[in-house]
Amino acid sequence: MNKIEVKIEVLSYSKNQADSYILILSELNSNRKIPIVIKANDAQFISIKMENIRTYRPMTQDLIRSITDAYNLDIQEVMIYSFSEGIFYTRLVTTNMVDSIDIECTIGDALSMSALYKCPIYVTEEVMIATSIDADAPPKVIKTKKEPPKKRKEVDSLQSLDKMLQQALELEDYELAVELRDRIFKLKKV
Repeated sequence: MNKIEVKIEVLSYSKNQADSYILILSELNSNRKIPIVIKANDAQFISIKMENIRTYRPMTQDLIRSITDAYNLDIQEVMIYSFSEGIFYTRLVTTNMVDSIDIECTIGDALSMSALYKCPIYVTEEVMIATSIDADAPPKVIKTKKEPPKKRKEVDSLQSLDKMLQQALELEDYELAVELRDRIFKLKKV
């Protein structure tokens, strides 16, 4: 399995989805970016850790840290290994210095743990291809030969969605970019 390291680049409030945030993962040494929608409590924790803000009371993630410390369990990395129907499938790769244990979790929880443990975040090449947007790539031009009208309409739709996606990225409207990316992904699967 080919692992690609990414980092948290942007965290922004979602204008269209109540209590949601858009988080952008960016590939190291590349312009590919993965927009992800996460819950408000995950975004709050990630933001607190990124800004090194001390809280007066422990949060749920801090409780998990206390438990893992008590049992000598260390989180080594976050692995985003699959994407299907708009859901990122993620696991924490942990060790107790004897065994390696993978723990399935939501993308928001995994990214929170990465911020807490300062461990690397990886995605598979498959996930990167399916979900990333190359900020510097020109819009893709799809050439077609004589195709039935139904196929032609689908190709035109992909071209227009791709142009809209590029415009959303230029305007840094990551929420719209997520929606367009998912629509393009569904059309390509059909």
